[in-house]
Amino acid sequence: MDSVAPPPASTSSVAPFDLDTVDRLLSTTRAVRKRLDLDREVPREVVVECLALSVYAPNASNAQRWRWVLVEDPTHRATIGAWYRTHLSPPMQALLEQRRADGDDAGVRHSESVLHLGAIFDRVPVVAVVCVEGRIEDDPTLNGATWLLGSVYQAVWSFQLALRSRGLGSTFTTAHVLFEAELRSLLGIPETHSVVCMIPLAYTRGMEFAPAPRRPVEDVTFVDHWGTHL
Repeated sequence: MDSVAPPPASTSSVAPFDLDTVDRLLSTTRAVRKRLDLDREVPREVVVECLALSVYAPNASNAQRWRWVLVEDPTHRATIGAWYRTHLSPPMQALLEQRRADGDDAGVRHSESVLHLGAIFDRVPVVAVVCVEGRIEDDPTLNGATWLLGSVYQAVWSFQLALRSRGLGSTFTTAHVLFEAELRSLLGIPETHSVVCMIPLAYTRGMEFAPAPRRPVEDVTFVDHWGTHL
């Protein structure tokens, strides 16, 4: 029997990814609120560089409906911060007390972190307000909402990964839903567009972040049928 010749060596000039670096980026890009360096300036060109990478994300029909408003004006940031505290801090404070009473240590840390973001919001160097062309209420079905939000959220995650790779931290917040009309008015966002999230960002104090605690993938993955675990 004739032997099978080995496949030809690859002639590609593209180097393979450094998987250790990629895996570290993916596993340690976390919501950062308490370790934001509020005194270090964030150059606009660095943020734009990250945005330029983020828009390579897949999106429905390649329509590229995302729009980004970078809020650098201290007055605007102070106004948004005041809205954040007014609308989010009271219920979050109540939730914090309940979590303390329940002995929910992880929940307590989360609530304290969210409240901390509200307290420092005015000082965060840049807030990216992420928008999408279209209004969710125009097609509030599951299909409509999934299509619209799915056309931008992948780009948001790519943006956060790019920020992390350059020493910046960020967090994804949807607190804007409590004051979206006011936010659109402040920033001149047309009524034909929806605000989908805000991304406060800054350089971090230190680059080392541990992976977030997560359930084993074996607990949340099924094969061929719900309940059939790996």
